[in-house]
Amino acid sequence: MRSLHQLVLGLFLLTCTFTYAGKLETVTTHSDVMDKDIKAMVITPDDYNASKKYPVVYLLHGHSGSYIEWPKRAPQLLEFADTYQMIFVSPDGNYNSWYFDSEVKPESQYETYIAEELVAFTDNTYSTIKDRSGRAITGLSMGGHGALYLAFKHQDVFGAAGSMSGGVDITPFPNNWELSEYLGTYAENTERWEANSVINMTPLLTPNSLQIMISCGTSDFFYDANVKLHEKLEYMNIPHRFLTTPGGHTWDVWRDAIKYHLVFFDSFFNPVE
Repeated sequence: MRSLHQLVLGLFLLTCTFTYAGKLETVTTHSDVMDKDIKAMVITPDDYNASKKYPVVYLLHGHSGSYIEWPKRAPQLLEFADTYQMIFVSPDGNYNSWYFDSEVKPESQYETYIAEELVAFTDNTYSTIKDRSGRAITGLSMGGHGALYLAFKHQDVFGAAGSMSGGVDITPFPNNWELSEYLGTYAENTERWEANSVINMTPLLTPNSLQIMISCGTSDFFYDANVKLHEKLEYMNIPHRFLTTPGGHTWDVWRDAIKYHLVFFDSFFNPVE
């Protein structure tokens, strides 16, 4: 049994650990395009000051996840908010929206919501750098696809983007993750599936138009697709970072990967002259 001294020491160390951690809050945003309220988690630095302008990193969750996933599974984000003086915004992308504006389900318009409505809400509510030089977006799995998808299509909004174990090619999975609910069946809507697959959206890029980081575990079922995206970007002379690590489609990989993504984004937000 632990002694009273050990318990007091443990509580003291826990208090010290979080003394300078960021502040976490749940906010309710509204989507006009979908006519509904949507929740998001926002982390601000502990010393957040409205007289200062902060860069924002948008964090997208994966399939079957929600807005609480990132802060719950990666609590170190509270410390990173202080370390890097960033604001983190983790929106609810519905558990399986894939962050498309769906032609099949008009009630699912998450591209417009995140790239337009959520960004506007964040800039109107917090003291942010209100242009692409102060905005980055990343995510895991479905959210990794979503982050690159949104950034490729909205380079006027986001200046940097990342993907962790992203489903960057959805075409091999016509029967998975309810994708057909948003795109129609692959057999009848092949062109739509191709057009909404990140690996086919690289013609939207020009060298250095967007700062890009891609990471994936070598045992991940999306690994081959990520390698192909990396090779395609290399062939097109699109500068980017490509990080591979041991591991599969797990939070152990993503908790580690987010550290490297934030270093990458910090370099984008604070370039060396």
